[in-house]
Amino acid sequence: MRTQVAVVGAGPAGSLLAHLLDRAGIATIVVERQSRDYVLSRIRAGVLEPGTVDLLQNSGLGDRLMAEGHVHDTINIAWQARELLSVDTFDAVGKRMMAYGQTKIQEDLYAASDAAGREIVFEAEDVELHGIDTESPFVTFGKDGIAERIDCDYIAGCDGFHGVSRPMIPNRTEYEKEYPFGWLGILSATPPMPALVYANHERGFALCSMRNPMLSRYYVQCDSDDSIDNWSDDRFWEELLARFPPAIRDQIVTGPSIEKSIAPLRSFVSEPMAYGRLFLAGDAAHIVPPTGAKGLNLAVADVHYLSLALRAHYDDGDDSKLDQYSATALRRVWSAVRFSWWLTMLLHKFPSQTAFGQRAQEQELAYLMSSTHAQNSMCEQYIGLPYEW
Repeated sequence: MRTQVAVVGAGPAGSLLAHLLDRAGIATIVVERQSRDYVLSRIRAGVLEPGTVDLLQNSGLGDRLMAEGHVHDTINIAWQARELLSVDTFDAVGKRMMAYGQTKIQEDLYAASDAAGREIVFEAEDVELHGIDTESPFVTFGKDGIAERIDCDYIAGCDGFHGVSRPMIPNRTEYEKEYPFGWLGILSATPPMPALVYANHERGFALCSMRNPMLSRYYVQCDSDDSIDNWSDDRFWEELLARFPPAIRDQIVTGPSIEKSIAPLRSFVSEPMAYGRLFLAGDAAHIVPPTGAKGLNLAVADVHYLSLALRAHYDDGDDSKLDQYSATALRRVWSAVRFSWWLTMLLHKFPSQTAFGQRAQEQELAYLMSSTHAQNSMCEQYIGLPYEW
């Protein structure tokens, strides 16, 4: 097979990149090691920055998003089940967020791919990248017992943290921070809270989030080695409600869980995000804790930069943006990593936290409540900084 850009990974990053390149007249073939049903079954973040919403709308993916997405502009932070800080992002920085599940975005992308007749090879085995430091890179894989090869001009590694793309970059530097706890999350078919509510409590962190008007997402901090077998629905709701003030607790509608999982928290960045004819995007290059809702939005930003860089190459013969891609993407990545780290440190109970650390954390929350400048800074970072190009 022959194409212009071989995309490894058919998750949101790879699917969106193929969609944007196809609209620009650039040919792609996407290779995915999992099945289509498996990719669609993954439950991930659902809070979108305005830049992400604009990109999806401008690329023809906005109809369902605008019809079913939940616009919201309020961030609430509670602590010690007493105090509550409520910040309006529209009042602070003139922008709003959108709650729309990643699974729906993936469904929209696959529907667009089917309509356009784009080629996605699912359940590809033994995917390998070759010649990335030459002008003739290619991808090999197995499908139904047959060895296949894709010759291409460029390879986009969008295959996640455990994919084959990142290890192909020599002399890379990897930065990692593992947090000593996880998030136990459930989905329930219940009306969500009207806005995000974070909680800092002596029992640990908690979060009320949303997916749609009848689908709620809730989290509680748990031990990193905990098991969902230890958490009945009754125990989860009891623990969640204990971590919020009465005014919030009374609004939470409980019900049977329809999905339950524990996610470890870590920060990870691999530099550079490009080598030769290989370019990384999304989780293949970076991971952020879900506290700041940045993971999916960072993947979209990567794809935005990479699609523009490839368009400049094919349309104008200009490789300057391809040369700048890694540095440009990493500036936004590290900004999001820092913000997610700050919010994680602010809101969680750390096992080794001393009395001094607890009081300092409480004072940080008190300062955030008292300072309009601090609130505006938080909102500016939460809703996402503008793209550089």
